[in-house]
Amino acid sequence: MNTATSSDEGRISTELRGHVLLIGIDRPAKRNGFTPAMLRALAEAYTRLDDEPALRVGVLHAHGEHFTAGLDLPSFAPLMQRGEYAVPHGLVDPLNLGDAGWRRRTKPMVVAVKGITYTLGIELMLAADIVVAADNCRFSQLEVQRGIMATGGATLRMAERAGLGNALLHLLTGDQFDSAEALRLNFVQRVVPAGTELDEALRIADAIAQQAPLAVVATRLNALKAVEQGPLVAMAEFDAVQQRLANSEDAREGVASFKEKRVAVFKGR
Repeated sequence: MNTATSSDEGRISTELRGHVLLIGIDRPAKRNGFTPAMLRALAEAYTRLDDEPALRVGVLHAHGEHFTAGLDLPSFAPLMQRGEYAVPHGLVDPLNLGDAGWRRRTKPMVVAVKGITYTLGIELMLAADIVVAADNCRFSQLEVQRGIMATGGATLRMAERAGLGNALLHLLTGDQFDSAEALRLNFVQRVVPAGTELDEALRIADAIAQQAPLAVVATRLNALKAVEQGPLVAMAEFDAVQQRLANSEDAREGVASFKEKRVAVFKGR
């Protein structure tokens, strides 16, 4: 299945692999530079992941040699000048910023990055949950070179992951850095040989998909709440969430599989 099918505008591909939704950025002739239609289609794919009960994990990757060169600025400039966003209200925001009118993703997202991973590419991977980087990545948050500011989450999440000084080193210079530096800064979780990044991302996604879906979502949301709102806020929901999970069919299956020494088969209810 493909969306945003115009060859000029690029497209976002989707493919089902069991409980995993594989989402592909597909405009390789332009280094996968994002048009407004592509960003909207990406939001539609993220919304599908959250809305279809059979889907448990998303994997974002790219067709061609590069992840993305970022926004196609000529096509986005009119939107920026009007203060508009390419994603309509009501959809899941791929940048997961929590702005009023847009939904936040609940299910896990694993990202496989390679080659050029600029601006929006960094912000998409930081908005996800787990990032696998090829060892040939070239990262740059270069908005300052274009007279604009990174507003897709880089100013928030780079500092949170790497500390303010490390974040500003790259945000204020717009320099290019490699996969080893991204790993040092906690922007990515694994670095693998180029060409194997998608396989590793799928392996991680499959491992997540085998776990109890309700528990996975609750765990992810609690960890995110701890980062964004503080540990005391996250702790305050422990008892209620645990009680809800403990009364689920999946929790009963977890106990039964433990007693019977077999692999659990979870249904997400």
